[in-house]
Amino acid sequence: MAILTHSSRLILSLVLVLCCYAAPTSAARLKDIADVEGVRGNQLVGYGLVVGLNGTGDGNSSVFTTKSIANMLEKSGLRIDSTEIKVKNVAAVMVTSTLPAFARPGSRIDVTLSSLGDAKSLQGGNLILSTLKGADGNVYAVAQGAVNVGGFSIEGGGDAAIKNHPTVGIVPAGATVERAIPFDLFQSHKVRITLRESDFTTLTRVVGVINQFLGRPLAVAVDGGTAEIAFPPDVMRNPVAMLAKIETLEVERDIGARVVVNEKTGTIIMGDAVTIGRVALAHGNLNITVRSETGVSQPTPFSGGTTTEVTNTDIQVGEEKKGLAVVGGGQPTLGELVKALNALGATPRDLISIFQALKKAGALNAELVVM
Repeated sequence: MAILTHSSRLILSLVLVLCCYAAPTSAARLKDIADVEGVRGNQLVGYGLVVGLNGTGDGNSSVFTTKSIANMLEKSGLRIDSTEIKVKNVAAVMVTSTLPAFARPGSRIDVTLSSLGDAKSLQGGNLILSTLKGADGNVYAVAQGAVNVGGFSIEGGGDAAIKNHPTVGIVPAGATVERAIPFDLFQSHKVRITLRESDFTTLTRVVGVINQFLGRPLAVAVDGGTAEIAFPPDVMRNPVAMLAKIETLEVERDIGARVVVNEKTGTIIMGDAVTIGRVALAHGNLNITVRSETGVSQPTPFSGGTTTEVTNTDIQVGEEKKGLAVVGGGQPTLGELVKALNALGATPRDLISIFQALKKAGALNAELVVM
């Protein structure tokens, strides 16, 4: 039986610690970088009225609001001329929502309300029954309920206080699905996986990982962003469970070299694959100084002159003297690239100009994205 000394135990502990803190890989679950074709939400839209407002609704200038009230009352058996309606407790709104994939009749979904007229706030209002239609014109849901607004708008005595955006609100679970969108995911015994960012290398790895998991070549690449998986009869016994296992497979992503710069905020983000060719780069700052001094000119005694004000202006132009620095070459790492650029004394905004110049010179081996 081997006996560990104190030094051996210390070395073993260090090895275990290093194993626990192994460098993370760039592998990601398939469900985090790709979608199943056809599994998506569908937008719904409708028109409605929010009632019960405390004088913060649409004014009489919003003709569509008064006409909507007249039509609503007429359906209830009360006929009234829209020009005689003068209310401030009602606001016309657009009702929007998203019908999730696989939603069935009876499911509840959230709806968002946006004011159409000149209402000041939807706080405290109640949405009356509104139909929500899809792009095909069919009604898929009906909405009704109390409006939640994450803000307020108060006016009085010439003062006003507004918090957040009171003319947009939500009705949580305020719509009931009345019709499901017919869709059979496994009707063709095939499922397509679409990458959110098309890449031939990543897709090839996706196909390889899926075929390795299934133990047979059932997945094929259709194009640079789509893989098609055939589901044989044995898999079709429980296709949902198989698809759930496939979407949790980890795939090594191949991220292209990219530099993203935001000129407004001076933000720069670079991937670890960014390299630059060997170039000579000079970075200097032009300094312009303008100084003005005000003095007084006194006339000589008994000359009869007057005292005058004299302004002396001094303009100096100078440029920081810096020689050419050799940057890049030999495929430097991201850390070496940043260290070399920092040695030039460049600020983030200067780096933006440097990267743009490197791209023009053909020395930046990356895609430059300017926001």
